[in-house]
Amino acid sequence: MSTLRFRSIFISDVHLGTPDCKSGYLLDFLRSTHSEFLYLVGDIIDLEALARRPYWHPEHSAVLGELLRKAGDGTRVIFIPGNHDAPLRGLAGQSVGGIVVRLDALHVGADGRRYRVSHGDEYDPEDYGKRWLYSVGEAARRFICWTNRALNRLRRRLRLPYLPLPIIAKSHIGKALEYIRRYEHSAAARAAAEGLDSHICGHIHYGGIRMIDGVLYCNDGDWVEHCTALVEDAAGVLELLHWSEHRTALAQASADTVLPSPVAALAFASLARGVRPL
Repeated sequence: MSTLRFRSIFISDVHLGTPDCKSGYLLDFLRSTHSEFLYLVGDIIDLEALARRPYWHPEHSAVLGELLRKAGDGTRVIFIPGNHDAPLRGLAGQSVGGIVVRLDALHVGADGRRYRVSHGDEYDPEDYGKRWLYSVGEAARRFICWTNRALNRLRRRLRLPYLPLPIIAKSHIGKALEYIRRYEHSAAARAAAEGLDSHICGHIHYGGIRMIDGVLYCNDGDWVEHCTALVEDAAGVLELLHWSEHRTALAQASADTVLPSPVAALAFASLARGVRPL
């Protein structure tokens, strides 16, 4: 496959150091693409998980190696630590292996649109931090991710494409969708208050492109459940790309048009006929 060239790429929530990380798909994506800018929008290395239980697949080292190679080859790589790699926020303002560490960033698109880029954990609702609620939610998330791993191991043996079970679950849980909508509106409101056109973030593992009260909200998804990246072409058009055995664009936004696809449809995109390949 020939190299896909973009002006900018945004990825987040890779969670290297966990068995849920889809490092194989990500490694293939990184090796198949080239960009002027590469934003690592937080939770790239899951230091929290590593503190609980050491885990490191050889592919995780390969991903880090590919990021360093891109930085060495001239791609401007900007790393914005998230809540799972928060200790690395202490490196803000420094360059590590050619990768610039920032707490957030202002990205100016090829079409002149101005984007605030941050991991997005700052938009969690205040009551989300209650320990009992977090514990219950985290336990459920781990169970769903474990089930997702087992299901997709079986699907690979049957030569079936990747199926993101957690996205199906989120899309059918009212409280989860309510939280996602509150989060999206908070991020959009912050961008509007700063006089910006858009906000790009990750954090909630629910990718999408939506216009909210005149502000373009973009979430690049993750590489635990979605296997998605947000990309910008030379004209400033944004697309949310899913990358697994079946690769497809899930949503698009130009200066005057937003064409969203419900992210929940990703669960069935690889099974549907007529999916537009990359």
